[in-house]
Amino acid sequence: MARIPLIGMTTYLADARWGAWELPATLLPAAYAQSVQAAGGHPVLLPPGDPATAAGVAARLDGVVLAGGEDVDPALYGAERHPRTDPPVPVRDRWESAVLAAALERDLPVLGICRGMQLMNVHAGGTLTQHLPDDVGHHGHNARPGVFAQHVVTTVPGTRIGELLPGATEVATHHHQAVGRLGAGLTAAAHAEDGTVEAVEFPGRTFALGVQWHPEMDSAAQPLSALIEAARQHATAGPEPVLTRC
Repeated sequence: MARIPLIGMTTYLADARWGAWELPATLLPAAYAQSVQAAGGHPVLLPPGDPATAAGVAARLDGVVLAGGEDVDPALYGAERHPRTDPPVPVRDRWESAVLAAALERDLPVLGICRGMQLMNVHAGGTLTQHLPDDVGHHGHNARPGVFAQHVVTTVPGTRIGELLPGATEVATHHHQAVGRLGAGLTAAAHAEDGTVEAVEFPGRTFALGVQWHPEMDSAAQPLSALIEAARQHATAGPEPVLTRC
């Protein structure tokens, strides 16, 4: 029986309330896990932790989803914080940067979603536009806080995302930041009508794709399905994970 690919998904670390409880919690919207499961993978939460353990964690996975969330600390790309930029969350930035580095080192399939795509660009030495309306003159990428908007993206022919979603596609969006200067080794693979970079790829790797939109909110979810297929091939090619008994 084929092994179900294990997909590590990064998470928020935030205060949450449920029932009578209000405590710090590891959070991720259920749509992420549900989309991975629907595509044939098994989700594994990767809460912020010690970056020194990231390589060992990545060695047990078949793929990684860098999830959306708070803005990446602008200090990581040498910028001052914009008044509209979220307060930094260093523990998450450090952990996810280490997970990404470990995944790329192993050529592990990676999908960056929203913040995850931005982190991929910063990791590659790129910068971010901290408040997109300042540049594009509208709020179409994030029309209402807490509500996904829809807009059209057009993919670049010859790219991985261009093969998955050729031409123009309407996507679910909720972001106020975007790629500024593109990082070294990355290719811009999709754009919005206003020119905003909506997808990036590391060419030459098995699967290393970032999308600015939220495919977990789309029943078609081609980027997630493609990640799971790449992870399935990784799982088939590699040995069974060794589980030790305490």
